[in-house]
Amino acid sequence: MTERVAAPDVSRTRHAVPAGACDSHTHVFDARFPNGPSPYALPLASLEVHQAMRARLGCARAVLVQPAPYGRDPACLLDALARDPSLRGVMIADETVTDATLEAWHAAGVRALRFTEMRAPGGSGRYPGAIGVNALQQLAPRLRALGWQAHLWAEASQCEALLPSLAKLGVPLVVDHLAMPRGAEDPGFDSILGHLRDGHLWVKLTLCRVPRAGGIETLRPLQDRLLAANPDRLLWGSDWPYVRMAPAPDAGAMLDLFLDWTKDEDLVRRILVENPTRLFGFDD
Repeated sequence: MTERVAAPDVSRTRHAVPAGACDSHTHVFDARFPNGPSPYALPLASLEVHQAMRARLGCARAVLVQPAPYGRDPACLLDALARDPSLRGVMIADETVTDATLEAWHAAGVRALRFTEMRAPGGSGRYPGAIGVNALQQLAPRLRALGWQAHLWAEASQCEALLPSLAKLGVPLVVDHLAMPRGAEDPGFDSILGHLRDGHLWVKLTLCRVPRAGGIETLRPLQDRLLAANPDRLLWGSDWPYVRMAPAPDAGAMLDLFLDWTKDEDLVRRILVENPTRLFGFDD
């Protein structure tokens, strides 16, 4: 039986959060739905717990990303979307998915597929069940027809190699976790900044997964460079409930850190409200 653990506590933010704010990278785990083998204990993070987390953050909206233990079974994510219209979804699928399935997912609130090139810790291959960008090459015409995005989890060096060809597909590209740069001088990060300035991609300001030698405060130069490059293509995400992280971060503290570093109310509103509203079609 899969081990289950309590979802991490979330503190209230010290700063005011603008109305309509969106947490653009979250997950739900519901014990009512079967899951496959998992390398980590599954958090007790049902929709109701997720809603309580958002209430403490002051985020009226959120984006759910399909967790790896559910593989290609969409039931848990679709259940949450059906019960909460303030959510949008990011699913996984390869080129064998049918048009009818994609259309049904779109009606449910799914707006993107996720593709992973990150290598699993201790192994040479992708994370179990992950789908690589080769599938995106084949799925691109159908994503364009739906108006969907492609979310990419990869290291900055991988992004540097992949983005020139992916940018030609005509599908909005969203890079997870600041593109996982290895320090402020990572040449792959310079490439990310160039594509960001040109409007070729979006970047999630999700700090907790980014490799670093010191505390999370050492990542501020990376966020500052992204803000300077193109704030109209940035999203904020918590990555709650923080699987494979011990101790788990506090989503409230993570949001406060973003607000401390960003300061400008207009920038905050654009990143927390206007950008995700436009990208995920919350007002559709």
